[in-house]
Amino acid sequence: MGGGLQIRRDGEMDLLSVGALVHRLDPGIVPFRKATQCAIHVSGGEFNVAANLADCFRMKTGIAAAMADYPIGDLIAERVRAMGVRPFYKHFEHDGVTGPNMATVYSDRGYGVRPPVVFYNRANEAAARLKPGDFDWKKIMAGGVRWVHSGGIFAALSATTAEVAVEAMKAAKAAGAVTSFDLNFRAKLWNVWGGEQKAAETIARIVEQVDVLVGNEEDLQKGLGIQGPEVAAKSKLDPGVFLGMIDSVVKKFPQVKVVATTLREVHSTNRHSWSAVAWIDGKTYTAPTAELDVYDRVGGGDGFAAGFFYGLMKGEAPEQAVKLGWAHGALVTTFPGDTTMATLEQVRAMAQGGSARIQR
Repeated sequence: MGGGLQIRRDGEMDLLSVGALVHRLDPGIVPFRKATQCAIHVSGGEFNVAANLADCFRMKTGIAAAMADYPIGDLIAERVRAMGVRPFYKHFEHDGVTGPNMATVYSDRGYGVRPPVVFYNRANEAAARLKPGDFDWKKIMAGGVRWVHSGGIFAALSATTAEVAVEAMKAAKAAGAVTSFDLNFRAKLWNVWGGEQKAAETIARIVEQVDVLVGNEEDLQKGLGIQGPEVAAKSKLDPGVFLGMIDSVVKKFPQVKVVATTLREVHSTNRHSWSAVAWIDGKTYTAPTAELDVYDRVGGGDGFAAGFFYGLMKGEAPEQAVKLGWAHGALVTTFPGDTTMATLEQVRAMAQGGSARIQR
């Protein structure tokens, strides 16, 4: 069942994410240096997966995260509720001046030959203060949880957030949940406190508790410290390098049963070729290639993860689970913001080869 995974059939929650909530300021195609207004999107790699599963795939999900008690926290909490995600917060009181704060991501969309530009303000971030013992995992998981998910961005925020992830994954295994981790290697975050060597040492302690890994060949190399070939000259749609590293991953982490990633060739900011590949319990499955007209690329990878996890939890055939992830990730790039606006019917239609003909 579920590609070699032992997935519980029931539980109070289908998926619990453990991570940091952020708000993203988006001036559209205008670069920040010329911006006069911004849209606000609520995001976070781990939250996006939970939100997508709740809103599009109609699953019961939760998020364990830090929450700063001030208006930006209120804004974020409202969006968490609106997406149907159950919150489990460690609250921090904001001092009215310096924080602790909810992190800000700044990201324009770029256009054509001009790529998107992303930068951050994570100064005095509430999530970075999270430490083991802040969450009562037994209480949170008492009603049963089928799947627990976290990621490399959360693990990179401080010396203590990785320990929270380790603690959560151990609690998840004790509760009989499948565990997943999106490597999401971000050099800027790790460089603040140790670089690639520290990242590999830290992430390895989390991945020892993980059943399902999400990440591309660069994530595997830098996040797990696994040697791999140079990939710059390869087509980004060629899964060969990624699949060539699986033996090394499984040798280092023999309990891992699934490794998956998206494949994306960027022709321009608004035109991408899009596919996905997964290694599931010793077999390989590759999605078709779609030519995407991209509105906002942020969140596509989390969209893939959500659809893929949904397929596995629903007991779909592995190739269908990969297609559901591929289809949902593609659809997410057609909406503003980081989380889904798609319906399950739209995802299934695309996974089955549907077109963009008008729906009447």
